Amino acid sequence: MMNKDTKRKVIDQFGKNAQKYVTSETHAKGKDLPIIVEWLNPKKSDVVLDIATGGGHVANVLSPYVKEVYATDLTKNMLANTRNHLSKSCDNISYVIADAESLPFLDNSFDTVTCRIAPHHFPNPEAFIKESARVLKPGGSFLMIDNVSPDEQELAMFMNKMEYLRDPSHHRCLSVNEWRALFSRNNLTEKQSHLRKKIYTFPSWVERTSESDPQTHSVYKHIMNGQKKMQDYFNVTYENNTLKTVSIDEWMTLCRKE
Repeated sequence: MMNKDTKRKVIDQFGKNAQKYVTSETHAKGKDLPIIVEWLNPKKSDVVLDIATGGGHVANVLSPYVKEVYATDLTKNMLANTRNHLSKSCDNISYVIADAESLPFLDNSFDTVTCRIAPHHFPNPEAFIKESARVLKPGGSFLMIDNVSPDEQELAMFMNKMEYLRDPSHHRCLSVNEWRALFSRNNLTEKQSHLRKKIYTFPSWVERTSESDPQTHSVYKHIMNGQKKMQDYFNVTYENNTLKTVSIDEWMTLCRKE
């Protein structure tokens, strides 16, 4: 099970901001959504599990191409809001409250398992990968998209502190190599992947999760005080001496279960 304190923070954070994640430009209109369909090449007979569905954007984009989608999330309010948002357009999505690290499904149940922009909230990534592989049929597809940290420890620590200050439900972004080690231990073979810089407009990025001006200022101060190599790596830009943009590495990967 997820660490109880982290779980509570996730439920509180996403419950309060459920509508923001449905309408967020980054989540709702990401360039990765059509690529998900292209990479998975779904079949009408497929049954899909979307873990930590959030605003339901992956479930929504896949539902026209498959038999059924199970959209799961730890946060009841988030899931209810997503169901209300999608119920008129998608009639083959089932909504299930579920912990990503302890899935309530039998072994070998799904043709495809997806998880987008969520694993950095999970306190036990290995349990998440183990569970994803367990419920996936042999030969099935596992597709994950998430923010990832650089391999260099100093940069990784800077990034994870920045994310935690912005969103206390953040646990840790793993590096690509850390994820690959978890895949290998759980019979998931990487077939293709893509790493990109995802640029955020600072005010809207912070305001989506910040609960106070002091919290927003703490993120701003952390970035402003970062060494030059930190600011260069995360593409920090300014306009009229005000922080304008910051970038985060995002990794998209497709695996097959052996």
